[in-house]
Amino acid sequence: MGFTFYCGYCWIQVLLLLCFWDLCSGQIVYSVSEEVNKGTVVGNIAKDFNLNIQELESRMFQIVSGANEKYFAVNPRTGVLFVNDRIDREELCESNVKCFLNVQAIAHNPLNVFRVEIEILDKNDNAPCFLEKSLILNISETSAVGERFLLPVAEDADVGSNAVKTYKLSPNEHFSLDLQRGGEQSVAAELLLKKALDREKEAMIKMVFTAVDGGSYGLCPTLTR
Repeated sequence: MGFTFYCGYCWIQVLLLLCFWDLCSGQIVYSVSEEVNKGTVVGNIAKDFNLNIQELESRMFQIVSGANEKYFAVNPRTGVLFVNDRIDREELCESNVKCFLNVQAIAHNPLNVFRVEIEILDKNDNAPCFLEKSLILNISETSAVGERFLLPVAEDADVGSNAVKTYKLSPNEHFSLDLQRGGEQSVAAELLLKKALDREKEAMIKMVFTAVDGGSYGLCPTLTR
């Protein structure tokens, strides 16, 4: 008796899975940049899923996506998926390198579910910045040439090619900049003493330390003394 019940239960599971799979008509992946204008076309769901455009309205073709529904809408006559609200990648995915939003479109009579994955591409809409606008380093005049002093790391909400790429130091005779790269999104800088200091000749040295990202949004300087 126990064996018969177990086998019957297994067959029920398989049948349910097969029925559910029949409703789902696959998945397609699109991409769109963040901050694009409302109405920007993402793709044509009807065309990419080979749907009959003449039947879309009668089948009540629409987007049903929960929290992501507000960002996208579909034209029920053409099947075109378009941006329906402002998309802020940093707000949605923070500093993750990849950012995807999942939406679903449905058509009735018969019921079909279409899964769509949309990659949100990063736009260089944030300038790199330091937590402090100025920095004071107390360095002894007896410091040896070649000694290094760690400088602060700039923060940038953008990722990939739009993140911090390098640092620059204003020209001066005593210090140069040495960069250390730890990966695509990791770069640090050290101040390198290249000429001996003489407090009596120059008690304070002012320099500008600048973080530069991979785009053209802007620069973020801080003072190093």
